[in-house]
Amino acid sequence: MRWGRAMLVYNRKAGKEKAGQLGEVVAALAGEVGELTLVQTTEPGDGEKICRDRGSDHDLLLVLGGDGTVHECINGAAEAAGPPEIAILPGGTCNDFARTLGLPMQVGRAAEEILAGRVRDTDVGKVNGRIFTNFVGIGLITDTSENIDSDQKERMGKLSYFLSTLRTLRQAEPFRFRLTHEEGVIDSEAVMILVANGRSLGTAKLPFAGEGVQDGLLDVLIVREAGLSLAWQVINGGDLTDYRESGGIIEYIRTPSLRIDTDEPKGIDSDGEIYLQTPAEISVVPSKLRFFYGPNADTNGIEDEDAGIDAMPSGG
Repeated sequence: MRWGRAMLVYNRKAGKEKAGQLGEVVAALAGEVGELTLVQTTEPGDGEKICRDRGSDHDLLLVLGGDGTVHECINGAAEAAGPPEIAILPGGTCNDFARTLGLPMQVGRAAEEILAGRVRDTDVGKVNGRIFTNFVGIGLITDTSENIDSDQKERMGKLSYFLSTLRTLRQAEPFRFRLTHEEGVIDSEAVMILVANGRSLGTAKLPFAGEGVQDGLLDVLIVREAGLSLAWQVINGGDLTDYRESGGIIEYIRTPSLRIDTDEPKGIDSDGEIYLQTPAEISVVPSKLRFFYGPNADTNGIEDEDAGIDAMPSGG
């Protein structure tokens, strides 16, 4: 047996609507796990508590769900004494962190990739004492997440994020901020600040340098003006060179830590979950947890398996 004890945590929605996925995971791992425990979350906070209290009792933690479920479970696993190796099984709408890890978007295939053993020490981020894997956002990103129609999301998936982006752009207003990092202070206005550890946002590859979740740095994007063309470029990982060279509409820095102060408290979107407010103390935690990677992951690559409208970030 490769793993003596493994625990699979899945959200209630996944259990009701995607029961077949559980069977695919069990079938893929049956010969490699001595004891596999399935645990269903039933209310917000369950995933974090389960992974914090029981994570260290297992060699392998599997998380089946979207970015919100991953966010909960990773916050719990990071506090466990002796965290297990972690495998993400993409079961949400965007699955951005799974994309950063280069995993297939089909749960069964992702489970099979665990057997290849591509497990690596991986950076996570921390904002106001809470862990994030993929990104932290203030301004337009937060507003877009809040404007998503839940019924529309059920019917339309990723397209619902695009529609929410269009609605939010019409109402976007700049906010005053002060960003302090290792090399200086930026005191200005913006419509959006994005701090990324991962390499995918709303299923699209982000246009950042470096090695993402293995470089010990965070990528910070400051967007000072709202507009459909610019938003589309950012959202879809386009070339931002012209914007960076045209009067500072976009500013891009890389840093291991930063602080963001705003004139008035602003909501913070952390991996699609909004429950924190500015001021924000943000830092990278290098090589904090061990995750399984997909076959196409080169620490900078993202497997892009499905086409369609790419939009803003999702919860799970």
